[in-house]
Amino acid sequence: MTTAGTTLVIGATGTTGSRTAAQLTAAGRRVKAASRRATPIAGAEPVRFDWHDPATHAAAVDGVDHVYLVPPVGDHDPAAVMLPFLQQARTAGVHRAVLLSSSAVPEGGPAVGAVHRALPDLFEQWAVLRPSWFMQNFTGTHAHARSIRDDGTVWTAAEGGRVGFVDAEDIAAVAVRSLTDREAPNADLVLTGPEALSHDDVAALVTEVTGRPVVHRRLSHEQLRDRLAAQVPVEFAAMLADMDRTIAEGAEDRTTDTVQRLTGRPPRSLRALLEGEMRRLSPM
Repeated sequence: MTTAGTTLVIGATGTTGSRTAAQLTAAGRRVKAASRRATPIAGAEPVRFDWHDPATHAAAVDGVDHVYLVPPVGDHDPAAVMLPFLQQARTAGVHRAVLLSSSAVPEGGPAVGAVHRALPDLFEQWAVLRPSWFMQNFTGTHAHARSIRDDGTVWTAAEGGRVGFVDAEDIAAVAVRSLTDREAPNADLVLTGPEALSHDDVAALVTEVTGRPVVHRRLSHEQLRDRLAAQVPVEFAAMLADMDRTIAEGAEDRTTDTVQRLTGRPPRSLRALLEGEMRRLSPM
């Protein structure tokens, strides 16, 4: 059995937010799709929302029961803007919150870890989704996908460390169940795909499926930090490089049954995703 109501999806144009909004509307749910430009989303009510503009917050939560929270991207201290908003949302009548965090960030850890710790005290119904790295990093607009297209290279400081890469569609499916099931998980949910792969494995798989040679180039922590600092703030670049170092040390070498347990179906493999992308892009 599931609950009705209106769900606010923050980050409704992003990787998981767009998929969560789409799956909710496809199921006949009422959705307010929040983005900085109030971008129209099929079947949803667009609403302007900016984490750093409190003037946009009250209208976003008006009439909302549930909220899917995507933290501000690249923000070194997201709790500073998120916690006041969550207090406001609770006062406005929101009673369930599902937070997108990361498998690399534990409760009380850096960045969104502080929001994770506070969530159970703010809401009786809640869930924290802690997905591993997205499979879409290799197919979308992420730096890995761009470098694969531009020069057939994946650049990391992860060495031979393995990651349980997860499909963003599976993350969204778990988000939908966490938002709409009669009982919320009230849990910290680590989400992975069906297998843990090194970046060498990923490069070999992309080569096999696409027919285009792709290699994994191993950088030092400092080399990766400096490479990323040309694209993002240096503090964020250092944090991303630190995450690669933890991968090299084995922190992400795991798989979980969370997707299967909450959705009733197995998680999608990277091979299946890549083959699906090839079919989508191939001419008829």
